[in-house]
Amino acid sequence: MKYTYKHTMRACYMGYITQAIVNNLAPILFIIFQDQYNISLEMLGRLILINFGTQIIVDLLTVKYVERIGYRKATVIAHICCALGLMSLGILPQIMSKPYIGLTIAVVIYAIGGGIIEVLISPIVEFLPGEEKASAMSLLHSFYCWGQVGVVLITTFLLKLMGGDMWFVLPIMWASIPLYNLTRFLKVPIVEPHAEVETMSTRALLSTRGFVIALLLMLAAGASELTMSQWSSLFAEQGLQVPKVIGDLLGPCLFAVLMGIGRMVYGIWGHKINLNRALLGSGILCIVCYALTIFATHPLVSLLGCAVCGLSVSLMWPGTFSLTSATYPRGGTVMFGILAVFGDIGAAMGPWIAGVVSDRAGLGLKAGLLVAIIFPVLLVVGILALKNIAVPDELK
Repeated sequence: MKYTYKHTMRACYMGYITQAIVNNLAPILFIIFQDQYNISLEMLGRLILINFGTQIIVDLLTVKYVERIGYRKATVIAHICCALGLMSLGILPQIMSKPYIGLTIAVVIYAIGGGIIEVLISPIVEFLPGEEKASAMSLLHSFYCWGQVGVVLITTFLLKLMGGDMWFVLPIMWASIPLYNLTRFLKVPIVEPHAEVETMSTRALLSTRGFVIALLLMLAAGASELTMSQWSSLFAEQGLQVPKVIGDLLGPCLFAVLMGIGRMVYGIWGHKINLNRALLGSGILCIVCYALTIFATHPLVSLLGCAVCGLSVSLMWPGTFSLTSATYPRGGTVMFGILAVFGDIGAAMGPWIAGVVSDRAGLGLKAGLLVAIIFPVLLVVGILALKNIAVPDELK
């Protein structure tokens, strides 16, 4: 069988589904971890921080060493780590005297794979032949959402079917996805880094105000998206007192569905949409959704705010990638890597801060979400500031 760039694109789609698995499986199990292992909200938030904190470190290392290793080898290594980490998530807490340490080790292992995927999948797609890069990027990132939908639906269904005591089977089952996809990345054609045109240096990128603002946008995007998606399952069950199945379906699942629809719509019609205006509208809608989730008195209205938040954040991450890539076409792997670092900083800090504030305030997760509303506000301010900045011709 002859593999083409279409097979490469499909492998990249599966790579983002893998990313969705490692980022979203554990939060669905948070309530089980809390009950079985007596883990506090802060400790659960710390697992999120460790996940994305590890990804930040790996992002930086990937940017530095990827040209020596090559895209293909690095991506295969990423999928191996994701598979090993997921299997460890199901095994280590069962056999270690301190289950939380087992959870932490598993999170670190699969976060290594997630960090590499985050840095490399986007440039792999960006460097494939073809036009309308912004639309392709948004469509790519929509598969993260469909992966999240699959994780929530299948995991929730199986937990209902098997019972919470059998939760450890699920991470081992999900490990089959990265194991399969690594065999695809061994064979599909990939445009390796040495085939790129001359790219900008890190110093040149960081010396421009526009790129610095783009980094703040990535931080805000990561925090806005992950704070709501990571805590929504536990928030629905504990804060809104709704059954887990209903909470998961109307909270994180519908969140992911609407996020995926938003990215697919932009992937299809993105060339007709003004990206700056779309990002500004996304930020404003996100602020409204956070406020609705926090202050609504009826549980279903709060869940609606949580779900629609998925639509509001759908364009933030891929849109900032595309906007920055179009502004700095010679940014290369370094640019994508630095953007990913700041996105992961937001993804790590946002949910953790929400957990810490919720624990200390003693008012449940609404207190943490109230503090986290600052992130979509930051994104709106950043988009408005970006409009007035011109990019020097020599950096284009």
